[in-house]
Amino acid sequence: MQHKSMFLLALALLAVFPLAGAKMSNNAPIAAEPGVISVSGEAEVRIMPDEVILRLGVETSDKNLAKAKQLNDQIVTRVQAVAKRYNIPSGHVQTDYLNIEPRYNDGYTQREFVGYFVHKTVVITLRDLTKFEDVLSGLLESGVNYVHGIEFRTTDLRKYRDEARELALQAAREKATDMAATLDQELGEPRSIQEEANSWWSGYGSGWWGRWGGMTQNVIQEVGGDYASFDSSLAPGQISVTARVAVSFAMTGK
Repeated sequence: MQHKSMFLLALALLAVFPLAGAKMSNNAPIAAEPGVISVSGEAEVRIMPDEVILRLGVETSDKNLAKAKQLNDQIVTRVQAVAKRYNIPSGHVQTDYLNIEPRYNDGYTQREFVGYFVHKTVVITLRDLTKFEDVLSGLLESGVNYVHGIEFRTTDLRKYRDEARELALQAAREKATDMAATLDQELGEPRSIQEEANSWWSGYGSGWWGRWGGMTQNVIQEVGGDYASFDSSLAPGQISVTARVAVSFAMTGK
């Protein structure tokens, strides 16, 4: 009797708590997970720059160190005078590198001292781009030896990065909607969103062999700006702000 009672109790517990992995026999269909469609969206926003950064190099030399430094300081003083002439604030003219290098010619029997070479890098931020060519010419005439870089930029970069990203997301949704419709599906909610790229660049200084390139865009948008305001033979190139995203959407049948 004791074994029979234990057997009946086990059957009762099994009816209330089915074994793990056992399926309930209610004939209800098991819902399948919706399909997923993954797409990428690219966008490019082209804008006119509102500032330019000039990185200039000043090199002087003399066998007398004090003389070499004096010559260098004189050129830097003339650079500052050019900046002042064009109303560039002193805070936008900075010296960010200084190097003194003794040089020698290595002969067969002995080394010949050539002199001390003094290098300085001057960085100038110019906000009035209509003065760009005149300022650059004046700087070169003042004694600047090297132009290490000219970089056109925008002070609203964050704004245009956000704008490019938004356009890329819109492009991704439009692409996914069209692809789903072709397969007689409807687009559901996004499953995942990933930003793959967000960058900016200007074509200036890329050389005669340079070219506009990069991504194949879904969206290209021109934002303001007019070259007519530049009374010069050199007009700065537009800045290209690009964004690329990858988005996965759920798909459901119509």
